[in-house]
Amino acid sequence: MGIISWIVLGLLAGAIAKFLLPGRDPGGLVGTTLIGIAGSFIGGWLSAKFLHRPIAHHFFDVATWVAAIAGALVLLIIYRLLFGNSRD
Repeated sequence: MGIISWIVLGLLAGAIAKFLLPGRDPGGLVGTTLIGIAGSFIGGWLSAKFLHRPIAHHFFDVATWVAAIAGALVLLIIYRLLFGNSRD
């Protein structure tokens, strides 16, 4: 996948993760994209390392999307555990 594909995958994975885990998180579109991209890398690495599932080189692979969304969810949970209700 090219860099544009990673950005689009990150944006969509981050948006889906925020939809699944609603709450007040900072960042807007840019923050969602960065969380999604980082989650994609984390999810892909964990999938390749522990599940022995190689990272797909095409955009429409269900396992890639699941790993990206799961990684973004993990990042959101970690963020909320670390910073809690700092936006009150």
